[in-house]
Amino acid sequence: MKFIRKNIFNALFIIILLVIVLVPDAKAFLIKGLMEIGFYSPKVENPKEIVTSLNGIQFKDINGNVIDLGDLKGKVIFLNFWATWCPPCRAEMPSINKLYTQFKDDKHIVFIFADADGDFAKSGKFMADHKYAMPVCKVESEIPEKVFAGALPTTVIFDKQGRLSFRHEGVANYADKKIVDFLNKLKNTK
Repeated sequence: MKFIRKNIFNALFIIILLVIVLVPDAKAFLIKGLMEIGFYSPKVENPKEIVTSLNGIQFKDINGNVIDLGDLKGKVIFLNFWATWCPPCRAEMPSINKLYTQFKDDKHIVFIFADADGDFAKSGKFMADHKYAMPVCKVESEIPEKVFAGALPTTVIFDKQGRLSFRHEGVANYADKKIVDFLNKLKNTK
């Protein structure tokens, strides 16, 4: 009897482990839970780096409008690279949506959510299905490696002068008070 019970528990453990590894929503759910208990808190103490120029770094929104980061000087830019198939991206989306909702009407902060796949149909459906209000863009130019080296998710924040003030690869809780305070500090700095 003990042998059978032990095998049942082992089989259940392996099934749960496989579900977490193979099902993106299950992995995202686990990561989101870890975010809520304090893991994945982003550090905002990164030094400011100069990116040669933001001019020419372009994104296209769902309506075909081209956004050039060089044209956004004088605004704080929150830029997130993500993909619908990426479990860590999916896990951090609720916190990013909360942050976006808090600042979306602030004329001093611009949010760009760059779908790494550039598939507006897929990413738009994802946003609608999850009731996220964030506008989706796709990359339209070369992106300097200092900004995006290919890891998903990657989030960068530029200050009003176009300096790279924050860069984080991997999942993070962007609804964290440290990020809200950081964005407020950047937008109020000349």
